[in-house]
Amino acid sequence: MKKLYSLDQLSDIIKNLKKTGKTVVFANGCFDLIHVGHIRYLKEAKELGDILVVALNSDSSVHRLKGKDRPFMNENERAVVLSSFSFVDYLTIFTEDNVEKVLLSLRPDIHAKGSDYTVETVPERETVLSYGGKIAITGGAKVRSTSEIMKENKP
Repeated sequence: MKKLYSLDQLSDIIKNLKKTGKTVVFANGCFDLIHVGHIRYLKEAKELGDILVVALNSDSSVHRLKGKDRPFMNENERAVVLSSFSFVDYLTIFTEDNVEKVLLSLRPDIHAKGSDYTVETVPERETVLSYGGKIAITGGAKVRSTSEIMKENKP
C-alpha cells in the first residue's frame, strides 16, 4: 500500500511537498464503514488543495471512542479501502484519541472536518490556529453516521 506511511515518514514527505508550494489538506476519522458522507467529506477536502492526507484512528483508538463492538473492520482493512480512493494521497494511522499530535507534526495548510462540526466547534481548532493553519468544513449536510446506519439495520 504505497499511500500508508508512519507519521515520521509522512512528516518528511509533507515538508518537501510544502517546499514546492503544494497546499496540503488534512482529514481524519475512524472510517469504520465507508458511507456517502465519508466520500463527500474526503472528495470536497481534496478539492481545497493539492494533497490530501488522511489520518486514520487505530483499532485501539476506535475501540475507546466508539465502544467495545467497534471497529467493524481492522485498521489495515480500513487503510486499504481509503488508499483505493484516487482523492486520498497519503495515509497515516494514529493511536491517540485526538489528532493534535499528528497536526503538530504535519502542520497542514487546511484541516478539513465533516459537517457535524462548525469552524468554531472543531476540537483541534486552537492547535490548527496556533501554527497558522486554516479550518474548513466539508461534505455538505450531514446525512447520517456509521452508528446511525448500524442502529437502523439491527434486527
